[in-house]
Amino acid sequence: QVQLQESGPGLVKPSQTLSLSCTVSGDSITTAYYYWSWIRQSPGKGLEWVGAIAFSGSTYYSPSLKSRTSVSRNTSMNQVTLHLSSVTPEDTAVYYCARGGMVALTTGTYDYWGQGTQVTVSS
Repeated sequence: QVQLQESGPGLVKPSQTLSLSCTVSGDSITTAYYYWSWIRQSPGKGLEWVGAIAFSGSTYYSPSLKSRTSVSRNTSMNQVTLHLSSVTPEDTAVYYCARGGMVALTTGTYDYWGQGTQVTVSS
């Protein structure tokens, strides 16, 4: 059974960098051909794909967030990390990590999700 667990601060001040970790169990983040994505959902809005890192270590970002986003990994800890810089209140959302194949990056068809973590951007 694959499990994903997000963790990080629940409150971030505007202009700061949001950093979240996703710890994976039951699978290796280097297993071919899986992609590990970050997805968020703001209040009253639909799901928004933020970025992803592939089994190979290649990274992919939403064009609208690319300039502020970095996704990395720690293979020894089997963790995927999201950094989102210069946050504003519009970045307030529940952030999820999820596993899928490459097609998931465009279709949203992930097979495993974390439970999500609430992040609020406020001074």
